[in-house]
Amino acid sequence: MKKIALAAALSLAASSAFAGGPVVPQMEPAPVVAATKPASSSNGGLLIPLLLLLVLAAAASNS
Repeated sequence: MKKIALAAALSLAASSAFAGGPVVPQMEPAPVVAATKPASSSNGGLLIPLLLLLVLAAAASNS
């Protein structure tokens, strides 16, 4: 009877120790960083016509 109780106790202890199975390490993928353009405070398409208008106004005032 003692052998059956001992076998039952060992089988319960062994089954709980291996219940989860082996843990396989998984590598996480490297994070991907998207390239972004720096924000600009002025519009380049508007700057050149404004400078041209300023030069024309300065030339007209000198005449």
